[in-house]
Amino acid sequence: KAIIAATKKSGLDERAAVVSIATALQESKLENLGHLGDRNDHDSQGLFQQRPSSGWGTVEQITDPEYATMAFLKGLKQVDGWQDMPLTKAAQTVQVSAYPDHYAQWEQQAADLVAAHWNS
Repeated sequence: KAIIAATKKSGLDERAAVVSIATALQESKLENLGHLGDRNDHDSQGLFQQRPSSGWGTVEQITDPEYATMAFLKGLKQVDGWQDMPLTKAAQTVQVSAYPDHYAQWEQQAADLVAAHWNS
């Protein structure tokens, strides 16, 4: 619900929420992850596994769901034509993941979550 609220606050539509939620499902299964020690991917944390060392913000910021979502959406807005491209390509352009094709598997679940909560 925090991702949907931040998407609405940013002025973007349901498609942006679907891309955001699918990305967070892939990156964290919607868990606001802190530092995972030896299992950590560098310094990635939060819902989107954003990295302070890559300029996403401080640890405190990227583990705040609203901030993390707004940061992701800021990146998404910079992707020309993201609205019309496959979800996995839009997400990958923002995230630069080692597993660029993995976002697509979450699209239906993300769409279902947005459909259930967008107007609630």
